[in-house]
Amino acid sequence: MKRIEQEDLEHILSQTAELWRQVKNKNIFITGGTGFFGKWLLESFIYSNNKLQLNATITVLTRNPDNFLSQFPFYQDEASVKFVKGDILTFEFPNDKFQFIIHAATEADAALNQAEPLKMLDTITAGTRRILDFARQQPLESFLFTSSGAVYGKQPNNITHITEKESYSIDINNPNSAYAEGKRLAELYCSIYHAHYELPIKIARCFAFVGPYLPLDKHFAIGNFISNALKGEDIIIKGDGTPYRSYMYASDLTVWLWTILLKGENNIPYNVGSDEDYNLKAVAQTVAELTPGIKVQVLTKADPAKPAERYVPDISRVRHSLGTQLSFSLIDSIKKTKAFYSSHEVI
Repeated sequence: MKRIEQEDLEHILSQTAELWRQVKNKNIFITGGTGFFGKWLLESFIYSNNKLQLNATITVLTRNPDNFLSQFPFYQDEASVKFVKGDILTFEFPNDKFQFIIHAATEADAALNQAEPLKMLDTITAGTRRILDFARQQPLESFLFTSSGAVYGKQPNNITHITEKESYSIDINNPNSAYAEGKRLAELYCSIYHAHYELPIKIARCFAFVGPYLPLDKHFAIGNFISNALKGEDIIIKGDGTPYRSYMYASDLTVWLWTILLKGENNIPYNVGSDEDYNLKAVAQTVAELTPGIKVQVLTKADPAKPAERYVPDISRVRHSLGTQLSFSLIDSIKKTKAFYSSHEVI
């Protein structure tokens, strides 16, 4: 099983080195630690913990630790990483005490959101309240909730980059709104627990990403394009290719999440993502250009009178207040992701 490249881990450490001293001799608890975000957080923690001799630990809540460890056996050799078996909705609170909690459970899964909206909604809302109740019992210094840009509702066509101050309607009569509305309610829970129980809550509103461990077989367009390229298949866009997206490379994502956890302001949401926007046709063409012999086919003709849809963040707040930056271009991000997957089967 391939691991994240050392150059990526070194990049993360170089951007966060001054922050890690807060973690020395302390304990972190993470939900969602076996997902895309979680793997990056775990591996960067291990690397930084060892390099800086922090003597810190991280405990991972997961429904099936044995299955995860069979796929990623190198974690068994890491004394600083512990696994606790349990579901976010019902897990028993560990006896250990934790100064930092990262709540990253419930990734954006379009298939689950459509097929089982009640499960999606309960996992986000009840799961968040469960982990907040756990947080109340801890000597807590910081709690990070990974929310989503979906909380804004549909981005208006005349707004190119959406800021943290904006909010638009979500159709509550549509079951497909379970993910977006769930994240909104979870943020409200976080705000209530901050106000009434003085929990040091940090909120990261995450947009779209690319990098090692990104699932290539889910609804993530760029992952599907990369999967096509690795198989030598033409990239087929069923829509018109006009929606605009931006893609942040996973090591930048990881830097920003650690920075928000360890330096962010309480109960102030931060957009996390790239502000370099491309329409999906351009993204597909970029992937295709890196793979000789494949072409891009767009099945639906674009209507020039119809404004393009957008899902792109304004990242001025996090840049100005926390000093974060984007280090990787789209083309470099795609190259690095392709290289990771090209000769290895990665779960």
